[in-house]
Amino acid sequence: MAIPGPGYSITMRIQAPPSAGAAGDLTTAVGRAGGVITAFDVVESTAQRMVVDLSANAQSGPHADEIRAAVDALPDVHVRKVSDRTFLVHLGGKIEIASKVPLRNRDDLSRAYTPGVARVCQAIAENPDDARSLTIKRNTVAVVTDGTAVLGLGNLGPAAALPVMEGKAALFKKFAGVDAWPVCLDTTDTEEIIRTVQLIAPVYGGINLEDIAAPRCFEIESRLRDLLDIPVFHDDQHGTAIVVSGALRNALRVVGKDISDCRIVVSGVGAAGNAIIRLLLHQNPADIIAVDIEGCVHRDRPGMDRNLAEVAAATNKAAVTGTLAQAVRGADVFIGVSAPNILKAEDVATMADDAIVFALANPDPEIDPLAAQAHAAVVATGRSDFPNQINNVLAFPGVFRGLLDAQARDITDAMLLAAADAIANVVSPEQLNASFIVPSVFDDRVAKAVAAAVAGAATRQGVAGDPVDERTQTAAVGETV
Repeated sequence: MAIPGPGYSITMRIQAPPSAGAAGDLTTAVGRAGGVITAFDVVESTAQRMVVDLSANAQSGPHADEIRAAVDALPDVHVRKVSDRTFLVHLGGKIEIASKVPLRNRDDLSRAYTPGVARVCQAIAENPDDARSLTIKRNTVAVVTDGTAVLGLGNLGPAAALPVMEGKAALFKKFAGVDAWPVCLDTTDTEEIIRTVQLIAPVYGGINLEDIAAPRCFEIESRLRDLLDIPVFHDDQHGTAIVVSGALRNALRVVGKDISDCRIVVSGVGAAGNAIIRLLLHQNPADIIAVDIEGCVHRDRPGMDRNLAEVAAATNKAAVTGTLAQAVRGADVFIGVSAPNILKAEDVATMADDAIVFALANPDPEIDPLAAQAHAAVVATGRSDFPNQINNVLAFPGVFRGLLDAQARDITDAMLLAAADAIANVVSPEQLNASFIVPSVFDDRVAKAVAAAVAGAATRQGVAGDPVDERTQTAAVGETV
Protein backbone atom coordinates (compact mmCIF):
# COMPACT_ATOMS: atom_id res chain seq x y z
CA MET A 1 0.00 0.00 0.00
CA ALA A 2 2.91 2.36 0.65
CA ILE A 3 3.71 4.86 -2.06
CA PRO A 4 6.71 7.17 -2.39
CA GLY A 5 6.28 10.35 -0.37
CA PRO A 6 8.19 13.34 1.03
CA GLY A 7 8.68 11.61 4.39
CA TYR A 8 11.37 9.49 2.70
CA SER A 9 12.90 12.03 0.36
CA ILE A 10 16.56 11.82 -0.63
CA THR A 11 18.97 13.90 -2.64
CA MET A 12 21.78 12.01 -4.37
CA ARG A 13 24.92 13.79 -5.58
CA ILE A 14 25.85 11.79 -8.65
CA GLN A 15 28.90 11.83 -10.89
CA ALA A 16 28.03 10.70 -14.42
CA PRO A 17 29.46 10.81 -17.96
CA PRO A 18 28.71 14.02 -19.88
CA SER A 19 26.81 12.12 -22.59
CA ALA A 20 23.51 13.21 -24.08
CA GLY A 21 21.76 10.15 -22.66
CA ALA A 22 23.15 10.30 -19.12
CA ALA A 23 20.25 12.26 -17.67
CA GLY A 24 17.76 9.86 -19.19
CA ASP A 25 19.66 6.85 -17.83
CA LEU A 26 19.61 8.32 -14.31
CA THR A 27 15.90 9.13 -14.30
CA THR A 28 15.05 5.76 -15.82
CA ALA A 29 17.05 3.94 -13.13
CA VAL A 30 15.21 5.81 -10.38
CA GLY A 31 11.84 5.12 -12.00
CA ARG A 32 12.55 1.40 -12.41
CA ALA A 33 13.48 1.21 -8.73
CA GLY A 34 10.09 2.70 -7.84
CA GLY A 35 11.26 6.20 -6.89
CA VAL A 36 9.53 9.44 -7.85
CA ILE A 37 11.90 12.18 -9.05
CA THR A 38 11.18 15.64 -7.62
CA ALA A 39 14.23 17.61 -8.78
CA PHE A 40 17.21 17.30 -11.15
CA ASP A 41 19.94 19.95 -10.87
CA VAL A 42 23.30 20.06 -12.64
CA VAL A 43 25.86 21.42 -10.15
CA GLU A 44 29.04 20.89 -12.21
CA SER A 45 29.73 20.25 -15.88
CA THR A 46 33.04 19.67 -17.72
CA ALA A 47 34.13 17.88 -20.84
CA GLN A 48 35.03 14.85 -18.72
CA ARG A 49 32.04 14.58 -16.37
CA MET A 50 28.93 16.14 -14.96
CA VAL A 51 27.76 16.21 -11.35
CA VAL A 52 24.06 16.36 -10.61
CA ASP A 53 21.85 16.54 -7.53
CA LEU A 54 18.92 14.23 -8.10
CA SER A 55 16.09 14.35 -5.54
CA ALA A 56 13.52 11.58 -5.28
CA ASN A 57 10.77 10.34 -2.99
CA ALA A 58 10.95 6.77 -1.70
CA GLN A 59 8.58 4.47 0.18
CA SER A 60 10.87 3.74 3.11
CA GLY A 61 14.48 3.81 4.29
CA PRO A 62 15.31 0.44 2.67
CA HIS A 63 13.61 1.57 -0.53
CA ALA A 64 15.84 4.67 -0.60
CA ASP A 65 18.84 2.33 -0.39
CA GLU A 66 17.46 0.38 -3.36
CA ILE A 67 17.14 3.57 -5.42
CA ARG A 68 20.73 4.51 -4.66
CA ALA A 69 21.94 1.03 -5.61
CA ALA A 70 20.04 1.17 -8.90
CA VAL A 71 21.69 4.45 -9.84
CA ASP A 72 25.13 3.34 -8.66
CA ALA A 73 24.88 0.24 -10.85
CA LEU A 74 24.83 2.30 -14.07
CA PRO A 75 28.06 2.19 -16.14
CA ASP A 76 30.55 4.94 -15.18
CA VAL A 77 28.09 6.42 -12.66
CA HIS A 78 29.06 7.00 -9.04
CA VAL A 79 26.76 8.18 -6.24
CA ARG A 80 29.04 10.35 -4.14
CA LYS A 81 26.64 11.13 -1.32
CA VAL A 82 23.03 10.64 -0.28
CA SER A 83 21.29 13.20 1.92
CA ASP A 84 18.05 12.35 3.70
CA ARG A 85 16.00 15.50 3.26
CA THR A 86 13.87 14.79 6.33
CA PHE A 87 16.97 14.68 8.54
CA LEU A 88 18.24 17.89 6.92
CA VAL A 89 15.04 19.66 8.01
CA HIS A 90 15.80 18.70 11.62
CA LEU A 91 19.46 19.73 11.70
CA GLY A 92 19.91 22.12 14.61
CA GLY A 93 16.24 21.84 15.56
CA LYS A 94 13.14 23.36 13.97
CA ILE A 95 12.32 26.27 16.30
CA GLU A 96 14.06 29.25 17.86
CA ILE A 97 13.39 32.16 20.23
CA ALA A 98 13.26 35.70 18.82
CA SER A 99 12.88 38.99 20.65
CA LYS A 100 9.66 40.94 20.03
CA VAL A 101 11.20 44.25 21.14
CA PRO A 102 14.20 46.16 19.77
CA LEU A 103 17.41 46.27 21.82
CA ARG A 104 19.27 48.93 19.86
CA ASN A 105 20.61 51.20 22.57
CA ARG A 106 20.79 51.92 26.30
CA ASP A 107 17.23 53.32 26.43
CA ASP A 108 15.80 50.12 24.94
CA LEU A 109 17.82 48.03 27.39
CA SER A 110 16.68 50.12 30.34
CA ARG A 111 13.01 49.53 29.51
CA ALA A 112 13.23 45.87 28.47
CA TYR A 113 15.59 44.91 31.27
CA THR A 114 17.04 46.71 34.28
CA PRO A 115 16.10 49.09 35.79
CA GLY A 116 12.69 49.45 34.06
CA VAL A 117 11.70 45.82 34.32
CA ALA A 118 11.64 46.06 38.13
CA ARG A 119 8.47 48.16 38.01
CA VAL A 120 6.72 45.52 35.93
CA CYS A 121 7.81 42.80 38.37
CA GLN A 122 6.37 44.80 41.26
CA ALA A 123 3.08 45.28 39.43
CA ILE A 124 2.74 41.52 38.88
CA ALA A 125 3.66 40.83 42.51
CA GLU A 126 0.78 43.09 43.57
CA ASN A 127 -1.63 41.59 41.03
CA PRO A 128 -0.51 38.14 39.76
CA ASP A 129 -3.18 38.13 37.03
CA ASP A 130 -1.22 40.90 35.30
CA ALA A 131 1.26 38.20 34.22
CA ARG A 132 -1.32 37.24 31.59
CA SER A 133 -0.98 40.63 29.94
CA LEU A 134 2.56 41.72 30.75
CA THR A 135 4.53 38.52 30.04
CA ILE A 136 4.75 35.73 27.50
CA LYS A 137 2.17 33.81 29.58
CA ARG A 138 -0.62 35.38 27.54
CA ASN A 139 0.48 33.57 24.37
CA THR A 140 2.62 30.62 25.50
CA VAL A 141 1.90 26.91 25.74
CA ALA A 142 4.05 24.12 27.17
CA VAL A 143 4.14 20.97 25.04
CA VAL A 144 4.80 18.35 27.72
CA THR A 145 5.79 14.72 27.18
CA ASP A 146 7.58 11.86 28.87
CA GLY A 147 8.23 10.12 25.54
CA THR A 148 6.30 6.96 26.42
CA ALA A 149 3.94 6.95 23.42
CA VAL A 150 5.75 8.73 20.58
CA LEU A 151 3.64 8.65 17.41
CA GLY A 152 3.02 4.95 16.79
CA LEU A 153 6.55 4.04 17.87
CA GLY A 154 6.01 3.45 21.58
CA ASN A 155 8.29 4.34 24.49
CA LEU A 156 11.29 6.10 22.90
CA GLY A 157 12.11 8.35 25.84
CA PRO A 158 12.20 12.15 26.20
CA ALA A 159 15.18 12.89 23.94
CA ALA A 160 13.76 10.91 21.02
CA ALA A 161 10.40 12.62 21.56
CA LEU A 162 11.92 16.09 21.16
CA PRO A 163 11.67 16.23 17.32
CA VAL A 164 7.92 15.62 17.58
CA MET A 165 7.49 18.29 20.25
CA GLU A 166 9.52 20.76 18.19
CA GLY A 167 7.27 20.04 15.24
CA LYS A 168 4.22 20.58 17.40
CA ALA A 169 5.60 23.95 18.51
CA ALA A 170 6.26 24.94 14.90
CA LEU A 171 2.66 24.07 13.97
CA PHE A 172 1.32 26.14 16.87
CA LYS A 173 3.20 29.16 15.56
CA LYS A 174 2.41 28.59 11.88
CA PHE A 175 -1.32 28.03 12.17
CA ALA A 176 -2.32 30.07 15.22
CA GLY A 177 0.51 32.42 16.18
CA VAL A 178 0.91 30.62 19.51
CA ASP A 179 4.37 30.49 21.09
CA ALA A 180 4.83 26.88 22.23
CA TRP A 181 7.88 25.24 23.74
CA PRO A 182 8.86 21.57 24.14
CA VAL A 183 9.10 20.28 27.71
CA CYS A 184 10.43 16.71 27.58
CA LEU A 185 10.58 15.19 31.03
CA ASP A 186 13.09 12.49 31.98
CA THR A 187 10.68 10.59 34.18
CA THR A 188 7.72 8.27 33.76
CA ASP A 189 6.59 8.65 37.36
CA THR A 190 3.06 10.05 37.43
CA GLU A 191 3.64 12.05 40.62
CA GLU A 192 6.88 13.57 39.32
CA ILE A 193 5.26 14.60 36.04
CA ILE A 194 2.31 16.22 37.79
CA ARG A 195 4.51 18.07 40.26
CA THR A 196 6.95 19.22 37.57
CA VAL A 197 4.19 20.64 35.38
CA GLN A 198 2.67 22.32 38.40
CA LEU A 199 6.02 23.96 39.17
CA ILE A 200 6.58 25.33 35.65
CA ALA A 201 2.96 26.39 35.07
CA PRO A 202 3.43 30.10 36.03
CA VAL A 203 5.21 30.68 32.70
CA TYR A 204 2.41 29.32 30.51
CA GLY A 205 -1.15 30.15 29.49
CA GLY A 206 -1.91 26.50 28.73
CA ILE A 207 -0.50 22.98 28.93
CA ASN A 208 -0.56 20.63 25.94
CA LEU A 209 0.14 17.06 27.05
CA GLU A 210 1.55 14.93 24.25
CA ASP A 211 2.66 11.33 23.67
CA ILE A 212 2.13 10.15 27.25
CA ALA A 213 1.06 6.52 27.39
CA ALA A 214 -2.34 5.39 28.64
CA PRO A 215 -3.61 4.87 31.25
CA ARG A 216 -1.27 7.27 33.11
CA CYS A 217 -2.20 10.09 30.74
CA PHE A 218 -5.77 10.08 32.08
CA GLU A 219 -4.73 10.61 35.69
CA ILE A 220 -2.07 13.16 34.79
CA GLU A 221 -4.51 15.29 32.82
CA SER A 222 -7.32 15.01 35.37
CA ARG A 223 -5.19 15.97 38.34
CA LEU A 224 -3.43 18.83 36.54
CA ARG A 225 -6.82 20.26 35.60
CA ASP A 226 -7.73 20.27 39.29
CA LEU A 227 -4.40 21.81 40.35
CA LEU A 228 -3.87 24.54 37.74
CA ASP A 229 -5.73 27.72 36.83
CA ILE A 230 -4.85 27.31 33.14
CA PRO A 231 -6.35 24.84 30.63
CA VAL A 232 -4.75 21.40 30.32
CA PHE A 233 -5.35 19.60 27.03
CA HIS A 234 -4.09 16.14 26.10
CA ASP A 235 -3.90 16.33 22.32
CA ASP A 236 -3.66 12.58 21.76
CA GLN A 237 -7.06 12.35 23.44
CA HIS A 238 -9.01 15.47 22.74
CA GLY A 239 -7.36 16.77 19.57
CA THR A 240 -8.06 13.46 17.86
CA ALA A 241 -11.59 13.33 19.28
CA ILE A 242 -12.38 16.84 18.02
CA VAL A 243 -11.30 16.15 14.44
CA VAL A 244 -12.96 12.72 14.36
CA SER A 245 -16.21 14.21 15.66
CA GLY A 246 -16.17 17.00 13.07
CA ALA A 247 -15.28 14.63 10.25
CA LEU A 248 -17.97 12.15 11.27
CA ARG A 249 -20.60 14.87 11.31
CA ASN A 250 -19.79 15.66 7.68
CA ALA A 251 -19.47 12.01 6.66
CA LEU A 252 -22.97 11.34 8.02
CA ARG A 253 -24.23 14.28 5.97
CA VAL A 254 -22.73 12.70 2.86
CA VAL A 255 -24.51 9.37 3.42
CA GLY A 256 -27.71 10.94 4.74
CA LYS A 257 -27.70 9.33 8.18
CA ASP A 258 -28.35 10.73 11.65
CA ILE A 259 -25.93 9.77 14.40
CA SER A 260 -28.86 8.84 16.63
CA ASP A 261 -29.59 5.97 14.24
CA CYS A 262 -25.98 4.78 13.95
CA ARG A 263 -24.09 1.97 15.61
CA ILE A 264 -20.42 2.93 15.89
CA VAL A 265 -17.49 0.58 16.45
CA VAL A 266 -14.31 2.10 17.94
CA SER A 267 -11.18 -0.04 17.69
CA GLY A 268 -8.62 0.95 20.31
CA VAL A 269 -9.53 2.17 23.79
CA GLY A 270 -6.35 4.00 24.69
CA ALA A 271 -6.00 7.76 24.93
CA ALA A 272 -7.57 8.59 21.56
CA GLY A 273 -10.26 5.91 21.60
CA ASN A 274 -11.38 6.80 25.11
CA ALA A 275 -11.74 10.49 24.23
CA ILE A 276 -13.49 9.80 20.93
CA ILE A 277 -16.06 7.65 22.70
CA ARG A 278 -16.64 10.29 25.38
CA LEU A 279 -17.18 13.07 22.86
CA LEU A 280 -19.43 10.97 20.61
CA LEU A 281 -21.59 9.96 23.57
CA HIS A 282 -22.57 13.62 23.95
CA GLN A 283 -24.14 13.34 20.48
CA ASN A 284 -26.41 10.42 21.43
CA PRO A 285 -25.50 7.70 18.91
CA ALA A 286 -27.70 4.60 18.82
CA ASP A 287 -24.79 2.65 20.33
CA ILE A 288 -21.01 2.51 20.52
CA ILE A 289 -19.06 -0.73 20.77
CA ALA A 290 -15.45 -0.42 21.90
CA VAL A 291 -13.00 -3.14 20.88
CA ASP A 292 -9.46 -3.71 22.12
CA ILE A 293 -6.90 -6.47 21.70
CA GLU A 294 -9.04 -8.79 23.84
CA GLY A 295 -12.24 -8.19 21.88
CA CYS A 296 -15.43 -6.28 22.60
CA VAL A 297 -15.59 -4.24 25.78
CA HIS A 298 -18.74 -5.04 27.77
CA ARG A 299 -19.95 -4.75 31.35
CA ASP A 300 -19.39 -8.37 32.27
CA ARG A 301 -15.85 -8.68 30.93
CA PRO A 302 -13.46 -9.54 33.76
CA GLY A 303 -10.15 -7.85 34.52
CA MET A 304 -10.91 -4.36 33.23
CA ASP A 305 -9.08 -1.32 34.64
CA ARG A 306 -11.02 1.74 35.78
CA ASN A 307 -10.95 3.47 32.39
CA LEU A 308 -12.18 0.39 30.53
CA ALA A 309 -14.87 -0.16 33.14
CA GLU A 310 -16.12 3.41 32.63
CA VAL A 311 -16.25 2.85 28.87
CA ALA A 312 -18.08 -0.45 29.35
CA ALA A 313 -20.66 1.20 31.59
CA ALA A 314 -21.52 3.83 28.98
CA THR A 315 -21.44 1.73 25.78
CA ASN A 316 -22.41 -1.61 24.19
CA LYS A 317 -26.07 -1.58 25.19
CA ALA A 318 -26.62 -5.02 23.63
CA ALA A 319 -23.60 -6.51 25.44
CA VAL A 320 -22.03 -7.65 22.15
CA THR A 321 -19.09 -10.00 22.68
CA GLY A 322 -16.46 -11.47 20.38
CA THR A 323 -13.94 -10.12 17.89
CA LEU A 324 -13.65 -6.93 15.88
CA ALA A 325 -14.99 -8.74 12.82
CA GLN A 326 -18.09 -9.72 14.78
CA ALA A 327 -18.52 -6.21 16.20
CA VAL A 328 -18.58 -4.47 12.79
CA ARG A 329 -21.33 -6.66 11.32
CA GLY A 330 -24.22 -4.32 10.60
CA ALA A 331 -22.36 -1.31 12.04
CA ASP A 332 -22.75 2.06 10.35
CA VAL A 333 -19.36 3.48 11.36
CA PHE A 334 -15.92 2.05 12.08
CA ILE A 335 -13.35 4.27 13.79
CA GLY A 336 -9.88 2.76 14.22
CA VAL A 337 -7.22 4.24 16.49
CA SER A 338 -5.42 0.99 17.14
CA ALA A 339 -3.11 -1.09 14.96
CA PRO A 340 -2.40 -1.76 11.27
CA ASN A 341 -4.12 -4.35 9.12
CA ILE A 342 -6.63 -5.69 11.66
CA LEU A 343 -9.74 -5.11 9.52
CA LYS A 344 -10.37 -6.96 6.26
CA ALA A 345 -12.31 -5.94 3.18
CA GLU A 346 -14.73 -8.78 3.79
CA ASP A 347 -15.37 -7.37 7.28
CA VAL A 348 -16.31 -3.98 5.81
CA ALA A 349 -18.61 -5.79 3.38
CA THR A 350 -20.67 -7.00 6.37
CA MET A 351 -21.28 -3.45 7.63
CA ALA A 352 -24.50 -1.54 6.97
CA ASP A 353 -25.18 0.08 3.62
CA ASP A 354 -23.34 3.38 3.07
CA ALA A 355 -20.83 2.49 5.77
CA ILE A 356 -18.22 4.95 7.04
CA VAL A 357 -14.66 3.77 7.76
CA PHE A 358 -12.13 5.93 9.60
CA ALA A 359 -8.90 3.86 9.67
CA LEU A 360 -6.59 6.20 11.57
CA ALA A 361 -3.65 4.07 12.73
CA ASN A 362 -0.41 5.70 11.54
CA PRO A 363 1.55 5.21 9.41
CA ASP A 364 -0.29 2.03 8.39
CA PRO A 365 -4.06 2.05 8.91
CA GLU A 366 -6.30 -0.72 10.17
CA ILE A 367 -7.25 -1.49 6.57
CA ASP A 368 -5.89 -0.52 3.17
CA PRO A 369 -8.02 2.51 2.20
CA LEU A 370 -8.39 1.19 -1.35
CA ALA A 371 -9.76 -2.09 0.00
CA ALA A 372 -12.15 -0.24 2.31
CA GLN A 373 -13.40 1.95 -0.55
CA ALA A 374 -14.66 -1.14 -2.34
CA HIS A 375 -17.39 -1.53 0.30
CA ALA A 376 -17.65 1.74 2.29
CA ALA A 377 -19.24 4.98 1.14
CA VAL A 378 -16.77 7.25 2.98
CA VAL A 379 -13.19 6.37 3.97
CA ALA A 380 -10.76 8.50 5.98
CA THR A 381 -7.24 7.86 7.25
CA GLY A 382 -4.51 9.66 9.16
CA ARG A 383 -2.33 9.74 6.05
CA SER A 384 -1.62 12.72 3.81
CA ASP A 385 -1.52 10.64 0.61
CA PHE A 386 -5.23 9.71 0.68
CA PRO A 387 -8.37 11.89 0.77
CA ASN A 388 -9.94 12.85 4.10
CA GLN A 389 -6.88 13.09 6.32
CA ILE A 390 -7.89 13.16 10.01
CA ASN A 391 -5.08 15.28 11.40
CA ASN A 392 -4.89 16.85 14.86
CA VAL A 393 -3.38 20.01 13.38
CA LEU A 394 -6.93 20.90 12.35
CA ALA A 395 -7.75 21.22 16.06
CA PHE A 396 -5.01 22.04 18.53
CA PRO A 397 -3.67 25.36 17.14
CA GLY A 398 -7.14 26.89 17.01
CA VAL A 399 -8.17 25.35 20.32
CA PHE A 400 -5.26 26.97 22.15
CA ARG A 401 -5.65 30.23 20.23
CA GLY A 402 -9.20 30.40 21.51
CA LEU A 403 -8.22 29.40 25.05
CA LEU A 404 -5.50 32.04 25.20
CA ASP A 405 -7.70 34.73 23.64
CA ALA A 406 -10.41 34.00 26.21
CA GLN A 407 -7.88 33.87 29.06
CA ALA A 408 -9.55 30.56 29.85
CA ARG A 409 -8.96 28.87 33.20
CA ASP A 410 -10.25 25.45 32.13
CA ILE A 411 -11.48 23.47 29.14
CA THR A 412 -14.81 21.66 28.89
CA ASP A 413 -16.48 19.11 26.63
CA ALA A 414 -18.77 21.86 25.34
CA MET A 415 -15.68 23.70 24.09
CA LEU A 416 -14.38 20.54 22.40
CA LEU A 417 -17.73 20.03 20.65
CA ALA A 418 -17.74 23.67 19.55
CA ALA A 419 -14.30 23.13 18.00
CA ALA A 420 -15.54 20.00 16.19
CA ASP A 421 -18.53 21.85 14.76
CA ALA A 422 -16.28 24.70 13.63
CA ILE A 423 -14.02 22.31 11.71
CA ALA A 424 -17.01 20.63 10.08
CA ASN A 425 -18.57 23.95 9.09
CA VAL A 426 -15.46 25.15 7.24
CA VAL A 427 -16.49 22.63 4.55
CA SER A 428 -19.43 24.24 2.78
CA PRO A 429 -22.42 22.20 1.56
CA GLU A 430 -21.25 22.84 -2.01
CA GLN A 431 -17.81 21.37 -1.25
CA LEU A 432 -18.96 18.38 0.76
CA ASN A 433 -18.56 14.96 -0.84
CA ALA A 434 -17.25 11.49 -0.01
CA SER A 435 -13.66 12.55 -0.69
CA PHE A 436 -13.85 15.91 1.10
CA ILE A 437 -15.32 15.75 4.60
CA VAL A 438 -12.64 17.82 6.38
CA PRO A 439 -10.84 20.97 5.24
CA SER A 440 -7.19 21.06 4.30
CA VAL A 441 -4.73 21.53 7.16
CA PHE A 442 -3.43 24.52 5.17
CA ASP A 443 -6.82 26.24 5.05
CA ASP A 444 -6.19 29.36 7.12
CA ARG A 445 -9.89 29.63 7.98
CA VAL A 446 -9.75 26.55 10.19
CA ALA A 447 -7.71 27.83 13.15
CA LYS A 448 -9.63 31.13 13.14
CA ALA A 449 -12.99 29.35 13.14
CA VAL A 450 -11.93 26.93 15.89
CA ALA A 451 -10.45 29.75 17.99
CA ALA A 452 -13.65 31.81 17.76
CA ALA A 453 -15.80 28.79 18.62
CA VAL A 454 -13.66 27.81 21.62
CA ALA A 455 -13.44 31.36 22.96
CA GLY A 456 -17.21 31.78 22.60
CA ALA A 457 -17.86 28.48 24.38
CA ALA A 458 -15.43 29.45 27.15
CA THR A 459 -17.40 32.63 27.75
CA ARG A 460 -20.72 30.78 27.77
CA GLN A 461 -19.30 28.16 30.14
CA GLY A 462 -18.05 30.81 32.54
CA VAL A 463 -14.38 29.77 32.37
CA ALA A 464 -13.08 32.79 30.45
CA GLY A 465 -11.01 35.47 32.13
CA ASP A 466 -10.99 39.21 31.52
CA PRO A 467 -9.97 39.99 27.93
CA VAL A 468 -6.64 41.77 27.51
CA ASP A 469 -7.07 45.34 26.29
CA GLU A 470 -3.91 46.50 24.55
CA ARG A 471 -4.83 50.14 25.16
CA THR A 472 -4.89 49.76 28.94
CA GLN A 473 -1.84 47.60 29.53
CA THR A 474 0.12 50.50 30.98
CA ALA A 475 -2.52 50.89 33.69
CA ALA A 476 -1.15 47.73 35.24
CA VAL A 477 1.97 49.63 36.30
CA GLY A 478 0.11 52.60 37.69
CA GLU A 479 0.34 54.96 34.72
CA THR A 480 -2.46 56.90 33.07
CA VAL A 481 -3.69 56.01 29.60
